[in-house]
Amino acid sequence: MKKIVVLYYSRDGSTQRMANQIGRGVNSVHGFEAQIRTVNEISTSNQETTTGKIDSPIITKDELRNASGLIVGSPTRFGNMAAPLKYFFDSTTDIWLAGELTDKPAAVFTSSSTMHGGQESTLFTMMLPLLHHGMLMIGLPYTEPSLSKTERGGTPYGASHVASESGRPTLELHEKTLCTALGKRVASIAAKLT
Repeated sequence: MKKIVVLYYSRDGSTQRMANQIGRGVNSVHGFEAQIRTVNEISTSNQETTTGKIDSPIITKDELRNASGLIVGSPTRFGNMAAPLKYFFDSTTDIWLAGELTDKPAAVFTSSSTMHGGQESTLFTMMLPLLHHGMLMIGLPYTEPSLSKTERGGTPYGASHVASESGRPTLELHEKTLCTALGKRVASIAAKLT
């Protein structure tokens, strides 16, 4: 089985729920399996700590190197990816120098607590290290009907979700559909590339 890493950071579980739904899309493609992983929490003293709140394993560099594709998710933090995810990417210089992610498909997803909470800019910030790694960015085309119907998330740049504005942290139908479509799309393109 080829692996697509779904790498995320989540504090309250919203981004984790999206990662799990994206994983379902990856798993729907024959020969591919989602490897759902998270990153270490970091403290104000910049010392890594374990998450303790999330049940996904912590990513290893070997898992990243061996992946056939990568899908990255983070909650919005002032229109940017969360610091623990950025901290992880800042540690991947050795992988970048070796070109180990070059020409592999990648995608991004995010959640925010409010509408207009910086979802699209957060998606763009996650794309930057992936582009520097030489990855091929995959988005969500408007041929996905849910992209035009969703009222709480979804962009052509990647899946998104407004986590708490309605008081319900669950993914809505169209958001679930877009998450699944994103996972399936990355795995399908990875299959074509290999």
